[in-house]
Amino acid sequence: MTLPVPRSALADTVLGRLTAVYPAAADPVRAGEAAAYMRGVAPFLGIRTPERRRLSRTVLDGTPQPTEADCTAIALRCWELPEREYHHFAADYLRRHVGRCSSGFLPVARRLITAVSWWDTVDTLAAHVVGPLVAADPGLARVMDRWIGDDDLWVVRTALLHQLRRKETTDAERLFRYCLRQSAHPDFFVRKAIGWSLREYARTDPGAVRGFVESARDRLAPLSVREALKHL
Repeated sequence: MTLPVPRSALADTVLGRLTAVYPAAADPVRAGEAAAYMRGVAPFLGIRTPERRRLSRTVLDGTPQPTEADCTAIALRCWELPEREYHHFAADYLRRHVGRCSSGFLPVARRLITAVSWWDTVDTLAAHVVGPLVAADPGLARVMDRWIGDDDLWVVRTALLHQLRRKETTDAERLFRYCLRQSAHPDFFVRKAIGWSLREYARTDPGAVRGFVESARDRLAPLSVREALKHL
């Protein structure tokens, strides 16, 4: 799905700075190593995360708080650039400013999740962008109910992980239902997400997770069970 990119003076400023500062710090050797580690999902500039975030602070120095349109423009324009560090910048930016976005931002998040998809951006978007959007507008839980049955494994993973930071406000019934819905999924990243979501909720309610896993052990993949019970 193609989404229109809003006009944004802030995005013009940020992207102008970003595309000047990041390439100047590129390391071709490290870029090749990073691309290989990430299985070729995208080319890299080869900037280590601490350095990238330091450069990002320089890029954003003196810039105003964004509107939702600014967030949309910055994210979509970053995702149009090939190197992965630009996608990481956008994901970090959205994580910081998601509180300035309404429920209407969810289609943008989905676009980012389904474009150049891999765990490094999807997991940030799931837990720190989609999760807060749903928490702020509980009506979006019905969208998650659709996403858990989606054909795109990364959309499914997002539905599983969107409550990852909810702790005591986790909708446990929905979490367990999602885990059962996709318990037979053939993909590693979905089976791992089931276990991870359960393991994280076990920090809040270990008894509930232990009871769920025991009751559903014959349906859950061994990987999901191991991940769920890792710290119990």
